[in-house]
Amino acid sequence: MKSLDALLASTSFSDEEIVYLLSLALPSEVQKLQRAAYNVATDEIGETVYYRGLVEFSNICAMDCHYCGIRKSNRNIERYCLTQDDVVESALWCARAGYGSCVLQSGERHDPRFVRFVEECIKEIRRSSVSEALPQGLGVTLSLGEHPLEAYQTWRNAGAHRYLLRIETTNQKIFEKIHPSTQRFEERILALRNVREAGFHVGTGVMIGLPEQTLEDLCADIRFFVEQDVDMIGMGPYIVSQGGAMIERGMMDKEPLLQLALNMIAVTRLVLRDVNIASTTALQALTHDGREKGILYGANIIMPNITPRDVRKNYQLYEGKPCLDEGRGECRGCLERRVISTGRCVGWNEWGDSRHFRKRTVS
Repeated sequence: MKSLDALLASTSFSDEEIVYLLSLALPSEVQKLQRAAYNVATDEIGETVYYRGLVEFSNICAMDCHYCGIRKSNRNIERYCLTQDDVVESALWCARAGYGSCVLQSGERHDPRFVRFVEECIKEIRRSSVSEALPQGLGVTLSLGEHPLEAYQTWRNAGAHRYLLRIETTNQKIFEKIHPSTQRFEERILALRNVREAGFHVGTGVMIGLPEQTLEDLCADIRFFVEQDVDMIGMGPYIVSQGGAMIERGMMDKEPLLQLALNMIAVTRLVLRDVNIASTTALQALTHDGREKGILYGANIIMPNITPRDVRKNYQLYEGKPCLDEGRGECRGCLERRVISTGRCVGWNEWGDSRHFRKRTVS
């Protein structure tokens, strides 16, 4: 195998090399990995970090994913659904704050009323957020789970243009262990194809550190990102939830889990190069500067939570979720300082679309 320095200067990698990079743990080695990924990010997509104001508008879910704190079988949380006015107001705050884009996220539902509700929210957000600073209005990303092609087309036509649907793991045996039998791996793949067919920028991602997951599995996940030709990636460490059904299976110790998650961001950056990669809030659940570390390891997207504080506590997908009591304004200033501390800058009033999407659609 090549030396580490030679390997980090490469633009193509064997599976053996990817597994090796994911395994790095010595401070001198991970520092080299971090620097290489940071340089690729700034060279390929620039020094700007883009915001996606996150509106978790409902924790009502028809699914029963074993790892999730808002799964339908969890009877210990208060269910909520924001009104359309609340969703739009949150998004408009995001526009006034200069974030440029928002994310509408919720538990997974498939009823026609839900599809219409999301459609109307998107239309009103796009219409009401047009300004001199945002002549096209806010960019809108959706993260709403698996749906038929027709639902995706409805939301795309309403004005949303990015969709995040995480595969969670490409190891089908692990996928089956973390989901009920009614949820099938093949259906997730089909949904991702439908997202692409509907015309969305395609996003996916995985959980890092799942029980029984190996470095070879994570390598296969990265290969999946390449094969699916995705535009954006949202992935983070697996952290147990008191409302989930996997408590007894435990989780990795925080320090090695954090390093593995950061290595996964870095290696994904080295392999895929020009995609958008989020520095997820779950990183900050492991350490106070987790999101800054994600940026330093090659991420270029941050999703500040702009969900109203009175319901935010009821959208805990995992334990230790940060910023539950932080006001929107406080979060804005805090995040800007965090981004600047990494040597990057904030892309105010920009959609921050994936350069990979532009390349693949133009060519």
